[in-house]
Amino acid sequence: MVWKLVFQLMLMMLMFQIAATAAPIARSGCPDRCGDISIPYPFGIRKDCYMNEWFAIECNATVNPARAFISRINMELLNISAERATVTVKSPIISSNCTGREDGVPLNLTGTPFVFSRNDNVFIAVGCNTQALMTGITPKLIGCVSTCSDVKSKKFCQASPPSFLQVFNPKLEATDDNQDREGCKLAFLVNQTWFESNISDPFTLQYRDYVPAELGWTMSWNDDDPVYCRGYYNRSFGSECECDGGYEGIPYLGCIDVDECKESKHSCRGLLKCVNTRGYFNCEINKLYIALIVIGAVVLALSLLMGIWWLYKLVKKWKKIELKKKFFKRNGGLLLQQELLAAEGWVQKTKIYSSKELEVATDRFNVNRILGQGGQGTVYKGMLADGRIVAVKKSMVVDEGKLEEFINEVVVLSQINHRNVVKLLGCCLETEVPLLVYEFIPNGNLYKYIHDQNEDFLLSWEMRLQIAIEVAGALSYLHSATSIPIYHRDIKSTNILLDEKYRAKVSDFGSSRSISIDQTHLTTLVQGTFGYLDPEYFQSSQFTEKSDVYSFGVVLVELISGQKPIFSVSQTETRSLATHFIMLMEDNRLCDVLDARVKEGCQNEEVISVANLAKRCLNLNGKNRPTMREVTSELERIIGLSQKLLNIQENCKISENTMDDASNDWDAVSTSITGDFDTGRTPSSDGEPQINITAC
Repeated sequence: MVWKLVFQLMLMMLMFQIAATAAPIARSGCPDRCGDISIPYPFGIRKDCYMNEWFAIECNATVNPARAFISRINMELLNISAERATVTVKSPIISSNCTGREDGVPLNLTGTPFVFSRNDNVFIAVGCNTQALMTGITPKLIGCVSTCSDVKSKKFCQASPPSFLQVFNPKLEATDDNQDREGCKLAFLVNQTWFESNISDPFTLQYRDYVPAELGWTMSWNDDDPVYCRGYYNRSFGSECECDGGYEGIPYLGCIDVDECKESKHSCRGLLKCVNTRGYFNCEINKLYIALIVIGAVVLALSLLMGIWWLYKLVKKWKKIELKKKFFKRNGGLLLQQELLAAEGWVQKTKIYSSKELEVATDRFNVNRILGQGGQGTVYKGMLADGRIVAVKKSMVVDEGKLEEFINEVVVLSQINHRNVVKLLGCCLETEVPLLVYEFIPNGNLYKYIHDQNEDFLLSWEMRLQIAIEVAGALSYLHSATSIPIYHRDIKSTNILLDEKYRAKVSDFGSSRSISIDQTHLTTLVQGTFGYLDPEYFQSSQFTEKSDVYSFGVVLVELISGQKPIFSVSQTETRSLATHFIMLMEDNRLCDVLDARVKEGCQNEEVISVANLAKRCLNLNGKNRPTMREVTSELERIIGLSQKLLNIQENCKISENTMDDASNDWDAVSTSITGDFDTGRTPSSDGEPQINITAC
């Protein structure tokens, strides 16, 4: 591997540096020889003479010549080369089927800092038709095959060992099943230079116990040491280490900073002064001179920057104030202030918010705060400083020619105080487009509960009927109970919100858009939605209170049928729910349109009554439609009769003795319900016949 090569190059550079500086080969006071073998640091014979236990040398001086061993790996060393950072050791010869010798013991240096040198050693396999493979190393497969096919083969083969090899356990086997299977086979790692210089016939090595091989080593370093290691195992083990530029010495003993200024190893000339630093030098001018220049430049620059910054902030603030004034005036703020003074009790009812307040409330109108988007603008969820959760509507640009109408609408709508109408809390006119602040309704709109399947929550018939009467009451209030009649002009299920108790709240009056005001009526200019739009208004462009009644009739049919106002009959054909409902009613087929989700939980008479009311609301002639006050009264009557029926049924369960009387009361009530429609108790003014259906 590359890191093996880097390791050896580093060690060689280290040894060259040691030689150049004539540094001692051992620590002071430590023996540096074992017989004829030099013992340089990091190796050592005595304690505190070696770098760590792996480099402890055991010297056997009882024999002549003395023999040295690396204690922890129990290998006899022949030489330590400080220049090449290698150790020459006796390497075993692994054999097979060789007469008069043992097979040899494999080597395993795993867990030690020692590795077989890749550049200095060569892997040799000896024997005719012999295959030798190194085992125990992954993922590479290293080996070679020797042949005896010609004289040039010399009956051996060789291969380069892998980088950082620590396991030598070769596997020898014959490649020819017919011959040479029992022949002597050898494998060993050997110093390549020694082998090429001293061995002409490799088979003679079967009579030797060992061959010389080279070991390299790795060392541990701290990150803050001035040592450069070109190879490493990990963050704590480095190889090929030498002192960084600007340092000299032996890394194992410590690198010393070179004072380039004293040794004239710098390039500072003229007015520049050499200042030695750790590992390098700097050329500097007189410090005082530099300090004065720097301080002056910094003061000047800071003064200039502060002046520019202050001027920029001043201009920006002035422009922001002027822009707010411009928007406030353009959006009718002055006119609204006049209305504030003129409207009694206005201050307690609504508020003009600053743009900063609403920016903080909506987290600068973060997209994650968006509740919905439509043709009239975008609605954001916000929290005011007092903790109230609100809905902030960022509206379309107001027509400057109709600002008075817009302000009039804000004034009137803000004074609406009905439990089933979303309350307008205030507005902000300091922005490019007006911002309107409404109370926040948490449970979304009616549309999703009718048309989106939700197994966790089912909108029961009783809830649908209650929502219908609440919406009708709100519209009746707007049409007839306010000081100036207000027409919604966009009644639909998506504009009916449900609060935490699933109470209906009528919303989206289009108050952020232009309005038209006359002597008697205030009407918003919302265009309306197909499927809910009054056909009479669509043809005449004259909007009346009966147009809201028609749209409410469509919502009633949605509640009854669970179908969308415009639904698909096929891939190419769509149909109006209102038209489809009228056709089924005329064919006496109400059951075909009744929502299956509520069919089991509703009373036939109640559904029939609501269906007949919806049919009246959908009359193509607006004059023949009931008013919202009449619609509210009719719905209240239906709920009252339903409650009476439930009371009769409870009485039937209490006492069997009164069963006949209770049955008579039931018949009387049933006759009353159907009779109302038969006799024209609440007939449409054009004499339109009502539907009598007694069962679904």
